Amino acid sequence: MPASLFSALSGMTANQQWIDIIGNNLANANTPGYKVSRATFASTFSQTLRFPSGPTGNLGGTNPTQIGLGVRLAGTDRFFSQGGLTTTGRIFDLALEGKGFFALTDGNQRFYTRVGTFGLDADRNLVDQRTGMLVLDPTGSAVNVDTEALFPPSATANMELKGNLPAVVTGPLAEVLTGTKGLEEGFAASLTSSGSGPFSVTAGATYTMEVVVSGGAPKLVTLTDTDGDGQFTTDEVVAALDALDDVHATNVSGQVQLETDRTGEDVSLKINAGSPNDLANVINIATTLVNGSQSLNLDADLNTLPANVIDYVDGDEIDIVGVDTDGSTVTGTFTYGASNDGTTIQELGDFIDSLFSDAVVSFNNSGQLVVTAQTPGEADLLLTITDDGAATGETNWTEYAVSVTTDGTAPDTVVSSTEVYDKAGVAHTVTLTFERQADLTWNVAASIPTEDGTVLQGGSDDPITGLNFDEDGAPQGLGSVDATLSISFTGQSNAQSVSLDLGTDGKFDGLTQFGSQTSAYISHQDGYGDGELANINVNSDGTIDGFYTNGQSRSLGSIGVATFANEEGLFAEGENLYSESANSGSAALSSGAVQSAGAVVGGSLEDSNVDTAEQFVRLIQAQRGFQANARVITTQDQILAEVANLI
Repeated sequence: MPASLFSALSGMTANQQWIDIIGNNLANANTPGYKVSRATFASTFSQTLRFPSGPTGNLGGTNPTQIGLGVRLAGTDRFFSQGGLTTTGRIFDLALEGKGFFALTDGNQRFYTRVGTFGLDADRNLVDQRTGMLVLDPTGSAVNVDTEALFPPSATANMELKGNLPAVVTGPLAEVLTGTKGLEEGFAASLTSSGSGPFSVTAGATYTMEVVVSGGAPKLVTLTDTDGDGQFTTDEVVAALDALDDVHATNVSGQVQLETDRTGEDVSLKINAGSPNDLANVINIATTLVNGSQSLNLDADLNTLPANVIDYVDGDEIDIVGVDTDGSTVTGTFTYGASNDGTTIQELGDFIDSLFSDAVVSFNNSGQLVVTAQTPGEADLLLTITDDGAATGETNWTEYAVSVTTDGTAPDTVVSSTEVYDKAGVAHTVTLTFERQADLTWNVAASIPTEDGTVLQGGSDDPITGLNFDEDGAPQGLGSVDATLSISFTGQSNAQSVSLDLGTDGKFDGLTQFGSQTSAYISHQDGYGDGELANINVNSDGTIDGFYTNGQSRSLGSIGVATFANEEGLFAEGENLYSESANSGSAALSSGAVQSAGAVVGGSLEDSNVDTAEQFVRLIQAQRGFQANARVITTQDQILAEVANLI
């Protein structure tokens, strides 16, 4: 009988201990980093009433007869499964996603925890705010975060350029003047009689015909046989025609040749029949319209120009007045004559060319005068040709007047600026000016404010030259371009070199030259001034990164993560702390997210992994177990009472 009492007592004790464990789990359901525990039970020694026997002869074997003597708490297990993560937004609230523990020390002993409620103390040591223990890095040293030191400046050494330089050329362009018409050799409109004189007519009769020159009013020609011999000689007809304005006649081997005084394709000649006696029929000359002609012949005499009104004679002067590209006045007098300045179109052009110092005067394929500035850019080129008032000859030079056909324009330019830093971290504005050259390559010149210093190399007096592009718009020949600036900043004893990264030959990773609009810019420079700490971030490997006001960052320390061969063997010290035990194995410190070590999650805390619903189910089990064992004691007590009543 006593055995049942002690068995029930052990059952009540074991279930009470289980309730204690469950109660502790529920109490810590909201404790950050808490790991749930469970109870494991084992039966105690048994009372053997009969030992087992094996089979012999005709008898079989028998099993042992034993009565258990109760239960005991065999052990408690802790489950280190991952708890949920709650974001706090606080920089040094840290959690681990995966295995491992943060390592702490009180100066004598190390402790380990899953709860990273850390912060900085007065000496900028990273400490556990609950206990004041120092947080250890992967080497086992205390983590000290220097939040006061400035980030030192760095001088600019490289600048990277990207974007587009326009392919459409709007400058530099040389100013060009072009004549309205070509200075061509002109030929008169001409008619020649098919018959030769003398020409038979009615004795004493009068004959007429009309001559129309260039569509003007008809000119009446009248010829009478005054001597009554019944004929007109060739010279008589020539004399009658030669007396008309705008034409002249010639006896050519007995034939009458009639030509216009003016020449060129704009001149025409037409004979209208006379009445009642037609002179045109007498001399047998065509009455169809004929035109003059002209052709390019720069060696032709000036008197053959279609615009020539009166032929020049030796000594006639033609005045040349103009303006050169630099605004200086151009003047000269061309004297007509073989022994003077010349008589031909080409000689006049050569004379005019000699008067300009920065422009070339030539003739194009149409014979037009072309004045081309030698220096690209805006210009005030001018050229005027007039006959001297005392000259015998006369040409309507306004027909050949030159005017601007291409405006001189300044070079195409693209400007981009950025701040660069000297060795002391002082910012200076550097402006890069891209300028298209006459050969369509680009120059790059740097400039800085006068008070900031001087550009020794790569400035306007010594630009970077030869930046060229292929037909696809990609740069080419960059290997031969010395893209280096040398700048002497005020207050700095030595000049500072800055390399320009213009891109890669044949690729579009830097500057390009497409048909689109300008977009070239300085995309990056590697210098910076000094900076103050602006923000801190903890990475997954435990590295503490500091971000500074100058845009730079650097590591301010690192948080270690400890792992164990048997983390369930750790000894709980309270305050969510653990220490090594004989069965946990030694701590292995490393960075986060390395091998078995979990990743560090900044701005978060790990929740308890207690499943409340499961714990309530276990609590019901423990309660029922306790009640059942209590009922055994009650029953045994009643039996003992009955035994006592037997007396």
